[in-house]
Amino acid sequence: MNIDNGQAPVGLSISRKTYEYALHEDPHLSLAPPSENGETLLTRGRFRYFHYGCDGHQDAGWGCGYRTLQTAISWIINKRSDADQHVPSIREIQNILISLGDKPASFEGSRGWIGTLEEFYVIDVLFQLPCKILHTKDFCSQEVLSQIRSYFVEYEGFIPMGGISDTASKGIAGWHRTQTGEVYLLIVDPHCSDVPSYKQQLIDQGFVRWMHTSEFQTSTYNLCLILQQ
Repeated sequence: MNIDNGQAPVGLSISRKTYEYALHEDPHLSLAPPSENGETLLTRGRFRYFHYGCDGHQDAGWGCGYRTLQTAISWIINKRSDADQHVPSIREIQNILISLGDKPASFEGSRGWIGTLEEFYVIDVLFQLPCKILHTKDFCSQEVLSQIRSYFVEYEGFIPMGGISDTASKGIAGWHRTQTGEVYLLIVDPHCSDVPSYKQQLIDQGFVRWMHTSEFQTSTYNLCLILQQ
């Protein structure tokens, strides 16, 4: 697989999309921190909340990696203020991975999952952005949580993540430490299959929520730290 030249595959174009309903922007900003006097770091720069079926493509049960990637790409585009770049569809993401040689031709139109590494490949091709893959078997270790904090301090970005046994892809849009040292991560979960009428609905249903680190499964995780200033 060759992604070193930083160019999109020949013949690839990402089309402008028209969605049946407006996708919510920055739902994480409607959520209060878990404690009043702790340290809170959040994603800065607008992103849209992509979720199951939001573009008419029925992907419930297998498309969470694509939706997390789409949310991350919307953040990158908004940070760049580039109206000429668009968020790729699931089919367009599949075609990128096929063009790179990462997936066979039969992957197009399939229900094949993608993970954090595939998300990195797509970001690299479309935006020529460096990313750091944080691979950990001990997600709740102080070393890993410190790296996540440092990322939010420097980049204030959006972190796609996925696990081996915890296969539910999700994004991290915030970090919070209480005065007693407990750490929470602000999770943006794409598994909503309804049409959310308002941002608070996403919070009430738990698709945008603070998770204590003890709630994460004992799993190997990959996090994609997008180094977009």
